[in-house]
Amino acid sequence: MSGLGRLLAAAAGAAAARYALREIRTSPAGPALERTNFRGRTVSLAAGPALAVGASGAGALGAASVPAGAAVLVAGLGSGAVGLYDDVVGARPEQKAAKGFAGHLAALRAGRVTAGLVKVAGVGAAGLAAAALLAADPTVAGHPRRQRHGTLGRTVDVLLGAGVIAGTANLLNLLDLRPGRALKSGVLLGVPLAGGPHAGIAAGAVGAAGGLLDEDLGERVMIGDSGANALGALLGVALAARTGPLGRAGLLAVLAGLTAASEKVSFTAVIQRTPVLRELDALGRRSD
Repeated sequence: MSGLGRLLAAAAGAAAARYALREIRTSPAGPALERTNFRGRTVSLAAGPALAVGASGAGALGAASVPAGAAVLVAGLGSGAVGLYDDVVGARPEQKAAKGFAGHLAALRAGRVTAGLVKVAGVGAAGLAAAALLAADPTVAGHPRRQRHGTLGRTVDVLLGAGVIAGTANLLNLLDLRPGRALKSGVLLGVPLAGGPHAGIAAGAVGAAGGLLDEDLGERVMIGDSGANALGALLGVALAARTGPLGRAGLLAVLAGLTAASEKVSFTAVIQRTPVLRELDALGRRSD
């Protein structure tokens, strides 16, 4: 994709996300999406579905092929939908007791299916479907090698791709604890991916994230699980599309390690102790 094409994809993502945000906030469902953030301010979760729709649409338009565009839509909209379900249903008092993946599994052993577990399963299913679509795309990295390795090789590669997509979605969600943090992380991850044959996917996602950043930093909206999962899943598709089996395995190992670390270590505490990360995290955020 040319430089102009990447700019158009980014601009389309920003415009679509901001338009969707305005429409959702002023719709009859708008008041039901209001929440209180960590500082007690009233914000709207409308940015989550707005980001999912804007980034998915622009990423699909910027995709290099029909299968890749379909993978973008499945991953972004699917992850955004189950994330929104968790944002709404997971806010209920009986759902709040289960924290983290271990908490959701403990609830399942007790016979309760939490909204968080539905989200985990939904993001995984969306990642698997998207990875299967990428496997049918000859423009994706490693495609000829998968053909030589037969059914088993293709199956392993699809599973690795699904892990990368779902793992990146989860990572962005884990970072969404302060205004603007997940969007900044998405932009920092997406900009280097906005090159090569699948640049349009990342460019659309980065544009949508950038288009909502001022609203998020200003604590007028939050992207919630819906937006964080969708943005992460789309960047996961961009990563999976440009890596072969070994690259996907390496990425999955890193993502799994960060997810495991999040159960024991606070990412917020690490950011606060690291001067560069602390300054970047606070950049543009309200101080009052």
